[in-house]
Amino acid sequence: MLAILRRNKIKEIISEEKSVSVADLAKRFEVTEETVRRDLQELEKEGILKRIYGGAYVDDVVQDDVDVTLRERILVKEKEIIAVECAKHVKSGDSIFLDASTTSLYIATKVKNLRITIITNSLKIANLLSDSPDIHLLLIGGIYNRRSMSLLGKNTEESLKQYFVDKAFISCRSIHQNSGITDSNEQQAEIRKIAIKHSNQTYLVVDHTKFDKTSFAYISNFDDIDYIVTNQKVNEEWQTYLDLKKVFVVQP
Repeated sequence: MLAILRRNKIKEIISEEKSVSVADLAKRFEVTEETVRRDLQELEKEGILKRIYGGAYVDDVVQDDVDVTLRERILVKEKEIIAVECAKHVKSGDSIFLDASTTSLYIATKVKNLRITIITNSLKIANLLSDSPDIHLLLIGGIYNRRSMSLLGKNTEESLKQYFVDKAFISCRSIHQNSGITDSNEQQAEIRKIAIKHSNQTYLVVDHTKFDKTSFAYISNFDDIDYIVTNQKVNEEWQTYLDLKKVFVVQP
């Protein structure tokens, strides 16, 4: 297959699937991974996608559900900063909810030695904490979603409604002063809505790239959020807005 035809096909695949891995594309087209990396490099120059280690993804679209194995490699330093700040707010004896975001996975690594209860719908978080003797772990069941490695659907939602926690750590795809807190996946948004309602304190964890954007599914407005945890100082406009909403900003 000619390179231009292969790249056009890659455009179609990433438009539909929102993210791709180098290994998968190499198998599909029966070419080397180096060839695929060159294709992705050219498509990035065209503004079609953003490359990360092992693959690429589409950014800045309303409905953008990137595979979790790729999301883990995006903005690693930023997620690490946020996780460290979040862990400072968790103490022994707490019950907390961690959603199926990769930021919550980073948070889990910081609190796994505490004597706490953790509720999650993330299989990756459950696997990470499975050998932590001090963690009382509750994995809420449902339909397994491969792209997010999490449990979703009505059974998951009904199961979560049976519990209340001290603190919920909620991620999202985008935040905007007009459209509020939004996500790329409707089912994840529903889980996050319930967690917000069933927590004494809600922490919204967002890196700097999620500000001033809107995604597909509505989660909440800022009146229901107690803290926003981010990786860098928010600008004056956002600080004024969050002060008005009585949301405390946690930043390094």
